Parts: sequence; C-alpha cells; structure tokens
Amino acid sequence: MSLSSPLSFRTAVIADVPSIVSLVESAYRGESGMRGWTTESHLLDGRRTDAESVAGLIERTGNVLLLAEQEGTLIACCHIEQQGKVGYFGMFAVSPVLQKGGLGRTLLAKAERVASDEWRCTAMHMTVIEQRAELIAWYERRGYRLTGEFKPFPYGQERFGIPRREDLRFVCMSKPLDEVAA
Repeated sequence: MSLSSPLSFRTAVIADVPSIVSLVESAYRGESGMRGWTTESHLLDGRRTDAESVAGLIERTGNVLLLAEQEGTLIACCHIEQQGKVGYFGMFAVSPVLQKGGLGRTLLAKAERVASDEWRCTAMHMTVIEQRAELIAWYERRGYRLTGEFKPFPYGQERFGIPRREDLRFVCMSKPLDEVAA
C-alpha cells in the first residue's frame, strides 16, 4: 500500500476497537514497531493500549478517535479531546510500513482542523516522553513548542507500558491553532 491511493478520514466506532489496538501496538511496541521510527520499545515493554481504554475514549463525550483509511484498511489514527478552549492530541499511530511518507503530517493537520473549526479551540496540547527527542523535533517542525512543563510517567500502571528505565517523564507541548490553515 502506498499513499498514492486516496485517503479517507472518519470517526471511530466501537466495532473499530480491535483494529485500532492492533495498529497502535504495531506502531509502538514489539518487532513491527522496530520497522518504523515511532517505536518506544527501547523505553517500554508491555502494551501501549488495550481494548477497554480505546472503547472508553470512543464512548466518552468530547473525544474523537480519528481514523485514516486507504482502500478500506486502517493505516493511521489519533485521539483528540476537547478540553474547553484547548484540544488535546494523543494516541497517534501510523502503520510502520507507511511512516516517513507524509501520512502522519496529514493526520495531525486534520486533527488540528477538527479542534479549530469544529470545537473552536485556540490551541492544541500534547505530552511526549522526554527521551523521544526525534519525535519532539518532528512536532516542533509542525509548530509545537515545549511549554517547560512536565508530567510524571505513570509508573506502576502496566496499561501504559512497563518502563525499561527509571527516568521517564512527559514534556508538555502546545501549538496555537490560529496557525492552522483552513
């Protein structure tokens, strides 16, 4: 599959949960995650998400799991949440075999437009594991800036992964959505 076929975007429904979990796991964990550049396998073991967590996001008001599909196949996803005048961006996953082709940039821009145009949010926030310097730089090239704030990693909660080191924490990033092209 290549990005030459048309992309379609839609909001996830409960029937999509198994495909979403599979995609997220493939992008961040295990051997398949090693094929892409988004893997966290050097930092975390265990699962990245589970069916219960994904279903909870789909069912919760003010949340959207945005899916990108090509030829009927799920190839990327992200979670966006309305938090007042701010959108929160997370659970971003692109199929490892399609990474570095512009799909992630396209999906991120779509998520920003949803937050800006549909929810009238003025900014998008996110957290990234501090040790993911390459990923932080990728977001910075898309207009996100480090806020100087940090959040602790949820040690002891295996549903977020099993840390392979003891110094993990999240950096907070933000982007004003007035920079988003309509």
